Amino acid sequence: MIRERNLTTNLLLVIFTCGFYSIVWFITLTDDASTAAEDYTTSGATAFLLTLITCGIYGIFWSYKMGKMIYAAKERAGLNSTDNSILYLILSIVGLGIINYCLMQSELNEIARAQ
Repeated sequence: MIRERNLTTNLLLVIFTCGFYSIVWFITLTDDASTAAEDYTTSGATAFLLTLITCGIYGIFWSYKMGKMIYAAKERAGLNSTDNSILYLILSIVGLGIINYCLMQSELNEIARAQ
């Protein structure tokens, strides 16, 4: 079971910590999506380490994978869903990863409310 997280609080924490909180948010998003979709192939910490090791390349793939995982989780929860994996991929490529985080958190909050 995942819990709803305040999007504004997360954004403010990212700003006030000069981006360091985005690491925690990345890991939490990954773990929540894995739990909601019941797909435990990669933990949040592992995904973060792979992103560091590959100098961000895995992070681009992660965005696409998260779109697929969240889509599966929403379908599993019986919610109307659209596959945003391509949108997440494009935003990640052009350097707008923080928007991905916000969109992903919004969708995960919708799943949390439905549980």
